Amino acid sequence: QVQLVESGGGLVQAGGSLRLSCAASGSIFNINAMGWYRQAPGKERELVASITSKNSTSSADSVKGRFTISRSNAKNTVYLQMNSLKPEDTAVYYCYVFSVRLYWGQGTQVTVSS
Repeated sequence: QVQLVESGGGLVQAGGSLRLSCAASGSIFNINAMGWYRQAPGKERELVASITSKNSTSSADSVKGRFTISRSNAKNTVYLQMNSLKPEDTAVYYCYVFSVRLYWGQGTQVTVSS
């Protein structure tokens, strides 16, 4: 049984920062890609950032220069450092981990007030 536990979401004012964490536990080995999606009300889920097992990263144009993704292989954890937050970043953020299959976190709410 593999479980992804997210933490770090919350309410922040525009211009503020949050750090999301997602820890994978259980029978999971040889994690390849890890990353974050988000879904705002009435919108489709979009890829925010991803990181490979070799620490190659990519991110959406809308968050470039503001969000940084990183991972700890020792802890099976992926992080998303979010700076200079904007109201349009408000969404539920979901982490994912790809090993032999794709696993999803339960989602964490991020709300940015103007």
